[in-house]
Amino acid sequence: MSNSSRGPAVRASPAAGSSAGSSDTLSGSPDSFLTVRSIDLLKSRDGLNRREHRTDAFIHDKLIVRRGQTFQMWIDLSRPFNPKTDRLHLELRLDYMFTSVRGIRIMVWLVDDLEDGRWEMKIVEQKDTKIRLSVNTPASASIGQYKVSVVTYSRKGGMIFPYAQNNEFYVLFNPWCEDDPVYLDNEAERRECVLNNMGRIYYGTELQIGTRTWNFAQFEEDVLEASLLVLERARVSVTAWGDPVIVCRVISALVNSNDDQGILEGNWSESFAGGTAPTAWSGSGDILRQYYKSSGTPVKFAQCWVYAGVTNSVLRCLGIPTRCVTNFSSAHDTDFSMTTDIYIDDKLEVIKESTNDSVWNFHVWNESWMTRPDLPVGHGGWQVVDSTPQEPSQGSYRCGPTSVTAVRNGEVNLKYDTPFVFAEVNSDKIFWQRKADGSFSQVHVEKNSIGQHISTKAVGSDMRIEITHLYKHPEGSEEERMAVETASRYGSKPMMYPFPLANDVTVEIIMEGAGPRMGGDAKLSLILKNRSSVQRSTTLLCEVLVMYYTGVLKASLKKERVPVILKPQEIKSIPWILQYGEYMNHLVDQGALMLTVTGRVNQTKQILATQFNFRLRTPDLTITPVGEAVMGKELTVKISFQNPLQQVLKNVVFRIEGLGIQSVRKILYGDVEKLATVTLTEKFVLVFSGPQKLLASMDCRQLTQVHGVADIVVKRL
Repeated sequence: MSNSSRGPAVRASPAAGSSAGSSDTLSGSPDSFLTVRSIDLLKSRDGLNRREHRTDAFIHDKLIVRRGQTFQMWIDLSRPFNPKTDRLHLELRLDYMFTSVRGIRIMVWLVDDLEDGRWEMKIVEQKDTKIRLSVNTPASASIGQYKVSVVTYSRKGGMIFPYAQNNEFYVLFNPWCEDDPVYLDNEAERRECVLNNMGRIYYGTELQIGTRTWNFAQFEEDVLEASLLVLERARVSVTAWGDPVIVCRVISALVNSNDDQGILEGNWSESFAGGTAPTAWSGSGDILRQYYKSSGTPVKFAQCWVYAGVTNSVLRCLGIPTRCVTNFSSAHDTDFSMTTDIYIDDKLEVIKESTNDSVWNFHVWNESWMTRPDLPVGHGGWQVVDSTPQEPSQGSYRCGPTSVTAVRNGEVNLKYDTPFVFAEVNSDKIFWQRKADGSFSQVHVEKNSIGQHISTKAVGSDMRIEITHLYKHPEGSEEERMAVETASRYGSKPMMYPFPLANDVTVEIIMEGAGPRMGGDAKLSLILKNRSSVQRSTTLLCEVLVMYYTGVLKASLKKERVPVILKPQEIKSIPWILQYGEYMNHLVDQGALMLTVTGRVNQTKQILATQFNFRLRTPDLTITPVGEAVMGKELTVKISFQNPLQQVLKNVVFRIEGLGIQSVRKILYGDVEKLATVTLTEKFVLVFSGPQKLLASMDCRQLTQVHGVADIVVKRL
């Protein structure tokens, strides 16, 4: 047998008159002690166990199995096993791996027939002194690293083959097992949400959706250990490690480091000194390895898509079907009102110190698939898990798991964190104006501006699909309004739910095509409609602000007042332009801008108000393989990029990963002149065959979110 492990045998309970050093201990006599010479857990990556349990992709030298499924092992004994007089059982130990915290002990008994739901084993083959066992794991077993010892009994007494470093195996969740709470009944979805190590993360604005490929790296070296280290950091009993609801809630807290020693330290400032800019990461592998090898020191730095990418990696690694989801125009409700409140003064300008709620251009979280026995029937399926630290939940920065079904129906009384997620996707944006006495009154309501184009990667392809319908009923429908009203009753302003305001003038902001590019002028249009039969007039206040993608404002770039006269039933388009010179020295990490337009109709005193988020699109990296890609051979790849700005890019760094590379290749390029084109030539030795992806990103202070991906099919020799 291969992959065997050996260790000394220890007496368990010797028979009367016998001694541990008796010569018949190693005798082949049926009446002699029965000892274990070696254990073979059949742990090779291409062996039957790893293939049947779909864990052969793990770059790991230990046996990794999925619970609720049997696995095979061999035991080599000192003599042939006699079922009439001999007995044996396994003792499994599940402890914390990285501290001295003790866990649980499990006895696995030898039976004639295996039954589902139990730790049991049976002999399926016997060859001389060797026996092959089929070991059954229950679908409720705790995940983690199990250590194995063997206890044998004969007429002479008992012997223990003790725990040894080589006698370990890992147990994961099993979405292929119908009895596992994470069971997913679609094979294509299981392959996508558990086995696919590459994915797509979406960013930008609702009208300018950008895409970046992310290397989840869930099967790479040290990632499994890092994931279990995170569980241990939560100080949760290992008996709870079998519950995906608890595991997801723990992971959502421990991927961020706000109130614990979690994986990632967030940074929404303009300086990333001492760490890596969030936009520079393109995969989770380096992050998790760095965290593991530093014994749990938080990695710098992250923003929402990095938190989501790492959460996706950890949960897929542990066997929970998980995907990344992006919500555009994502609200951040700070006062549990279930509304997004904008406060303006008598001059129609936003009162920034009073407006605590914000709307992020986009926010990325995760969905994990599981049953929810802790909720009413019908609330299982996709659950929101969000590791970005926004608001505390039960004393810790975490969010979820939140039933998507509960969000859709406005059932914000159901755990966990449903009110916060509901507000992110379906809160009404309410404009409040300060009156002379200092109080505020509602002057305008936008019912369908929050929660747009909720997106995830399609199963089996790199296409983007929209899943907004999973989070809310069609905007404006009776069902959607009922969900909003249901949710509001549980909020901090249950008696102040917005009511419709009569109006006959509307204003909206329109962007043509894919929108403006970095380095050029930004051009939008203001569309006003007068639905009345008489003339209307107003003066629009147009203010454009630079902001972080989270909705936090940095600075005002341009403010102007535009007088407008509308004839009866007239539709008028007014061009609005932001020149390159007006923004070039003021942008922050995502090139994000927000145009706010407010006004008062002179004849009716109707308030007009709307906001429009947009970004300045960045160029892509072009990745071009040179020649044929053959496993075991060297492949040359050219990576090209053109600086779109009329300024020098300082301290440019390129990062490359994929194609089976076990660590990110980092290239410190230096400066790139204004409007200059850069071409890198890199060589790779191809170690895997089949469809592969090569990812590249460029990062510098002046320009972020520049990346590219190439699909490369590697042939066998």
